[in-house]
Amino acid sequence: MNPNFNFFQQWYPLSPVEDLEKDRPIPVKVLGINLVIWKPLSSETFQVFLDECPHRLAPLSEGRIDDQTGNLMCSYHGWQFDSQGSCTHIPQAEKAEIIAKNQDNFCVTSFPVREEQDLLWVWLDLNSVDIAATTKLPLSPLVDASKGFVWSSFVRDLEYDWQTLVENVADPSHVPFAHHGVQGNRDKAKPILMQVKDSQADIIEVETVGNFSVPTKITFEPPCRLEYAIQFGGEDKQMGLVTYCIPISPGKSRLVAQFPRNFAKRAHKLTPRWWDHINNRNLVIDGDMILLRQQEQLLQQHQRTESWKTAYKLPTGADRLVIEYRNWFDRYCGGKLPWEKVGLNGEIPQTTQSRQETLDRYTQHTQHCSSCRGALKNIQNIQKFLLGYFTISVAVVGLLPDAIRLPVGLPLILLALLCLGGYVGLKFWLEPKFYFVDYVHSEK
Repeated sequence: MNPNFNFFQQWYPLSPVEDLEKDRPIPVKVLGINLVIWKPLSSETFQVFLDECPHRLAPLSEGRIDDQTGNLMCSYHGWQFDSQGSCTHIPQAEKAEIIAKNQDNFCVTSFPVREEQDLLWVWLDLNSVDIAATTKLPLSPLVDASKGFVWSSFVRDLEYDWQTLVENVADPSHVPFAHHGVQGNRDKAKPILMQVKDSQADIIEVETVGNFSVPTKITFEPPCRLEYAIQFGGEDKQMGLVTYCIPISPGKSRLVAQFPRNFAKRAHKLTPRWWDHINNRNLVIDGDMILLRQQEQLLQQHQRTESWKTAYKLPTGADRLVIEYRNWFDRYCGGKLPWEKVGLNGEIPQTTQSRQETLDRYTQHTQHCSSCRGALKNIQNIQKFLLGYFTISVAVVGLLPDAIRLPVGLPLILLALLCLGGYVGLKFWLEPKFYFVDYVHSEK
């Protein structure tokens, strides 16, 4: 069958809406296309533009939202654009008619957007806007408050390719080993038998059968939604893993994930989102990243002389969905993404990154997450207070008269030492979790 899957005529989630900053433009890339997300002061919704000023192609993501007009201003020469992408102001224009007469030529490319299930979605193909209007978003049936579900969200940029990301999420058998002590236990690993219920160009559905621990339905809705629907105790308790796998560029991808469940709702409310991210979600990503960045480069080398079908050895039922996905990718996509349509050759670059760069939590996640950004800022402010209190207390005690230095100074010094201990804990234990935590599998 000839490849016919259109990656551009799809809805892609860019980010959880709660993580988007309203007072500054935000750069993002999908399928090699540089985009900028911003929110006009007069609008209730975010807009997505091509990240190019039509004047001299400067990135609009380096611009600002003008305080008076509420429009997006390019920081290079001050051109401004409204929510529709129309140019509204050129400071250098000798006559106002210059803008009016060249409106079509001076406008910024604006993409269709929607906000659903707490995510901001974009449609990339501007030649099929009519199709976008009638195309359903790949939404999860589990992210639904009316059914009693609660959920949290997560976003992280990854140092490996989209096809590697999909393949990894489609493989539950790696969890007890790659995530031992985090989300699995290698000593309790079991065979996972899968039965393919449906496999077409627009969907793959698989169910676990046999002695898998809990009934699970896995759905891949190309190109991005890959979801696990898990049942506990019949149909009363349900939880899910809803992942959206976003292609950024060759060797780069973005994961937007949601974690719905209809039980333990109090624990969901009590657990800070940032705490869950630094101690759970990011650890899972770290455990995969250090393996997959190298694995995909080895596969690329093998595929110069052989197919994945011989490069991989896939003898068990646990490999069933990986095989089904790879066959889908070959059948409908020709085994590659359409990078050539955006001027890229599709070759995954050879990595020269250090472990710190590969597992850079700040660049990949913290700066994109409102909860983690806010928590990090608060932690840094608390550190300043604790260190300041310690310094001032020691200085004050040193200036006290000898007669009262012991009765007054001792409590101050003890409290100052507690503050110093708190500072050390925040500085050297908690704060690094927002930046980099090495993941060494042999030590797990």
